Amino acid sequence: MLHVLINSPFYIDSNIFFGLIRKRDDIIAIQDGVIISVKNNIFLKKIINLSKNLYVLEEDLEARGILKYVSKNFSIVNYFDFVDLTVKNKSQIKW
Repeated sequence: MLHVLINSPFYIDSNIFFGLIRKRDDIIAIQDGVIISVKNNIFLKKIINLSKNLYVLEEDLEARGILKYVSKNFSIVNYFDFVDLTVKNKSQIKW
């Protein structure tokens, strides 16, 4: 399953979000969701423990001026990679 985090993790029900993630799931943070990829934030340890397939959209990081603050646990991807993730995952959920 592909989890597309659009909203800031501060504005979603994190208990439900984290409760639905499985190790094999892919997670991509876009738009305001890119906040979850910032080093040393309160959600980082939890998301790293749940999945190793963590992606963040480069264009949205640049737009928010936080590209240099991204945790090494996230792979920085572009829109083409995002499309590949959507093709790979038949099931998707947006947060």
